[in-house]
Amino acid sequence: MTTLKNRLTGMLFIAIAFTLLSFELPTGWFIAGSAPSSYEMGIEKGSGKDGKNAATIKSNKKKIKGFGTLMQNCLPGKYLGKRVKMTGWVKTKDVTGWAGIWLRIDDMNSNEPLGFDNLKDGKRDRSITGTTEWTQYEIVLDVPSNASKLAYGSLLVGTGQLWFDDIKFEEVATTVPTTGLGKDKASSPAEPVNLDFEN
Repeated sequence: MTTLKNRLTGMLFIAIAFTLLSFELPTGWFIAGSAPSSYEMGIEKGSGKDGKNAATIKSNKKKIKGFGTLMQNCLPGKYLGKRVKMTGWVKTKDVTGWAGIWLRIDDMNSNEPLGFDNLKDGKRDRSITGTTEWTQYEIVLDVPSNASKLAYGSLLVGTGQLWFDDIKFEEVATTVPTTGLGKDKASSPAEPVNLDFEN
């Protein structure tokens, strides 16, 4: 009887601990990656840079081969044919692999993205490692006229924890350099330009 009671108490403790460690998935976001079950992902209340909520990805295994991402996607909408900047704030703890925010521009006619940056696989490695305080990161990519979707989020490779907050998108001028892989011009202009060669 004592053994059964101890088992039930242990199971209850595990259930409570799991509930406390579980994070609620934010509306509009979903979990993906090559090893999503190796991470807890969702909202951690009160952990944002302003004391409000932040999203988090936290490893739940000692060794992980792969990554987890908390992401969403949307139609290109008003950014079609434009250069877009995505900014986001990230904080990390004990990241053994690397972490980052990421943005991918999908092509409706191909499996190859039109543009991509995850802070590591862009024009320059800006990936996040170890323990860091809140820092703002940015990605600049073109959204060509044949883009079908924007996919974006944050990812963690290996173990540790990251928090991310306050993701924003804005159109920027084509003079702002792109940070990722892809073409460096958004698309063909809407009208002829510089026909007198004075600019």
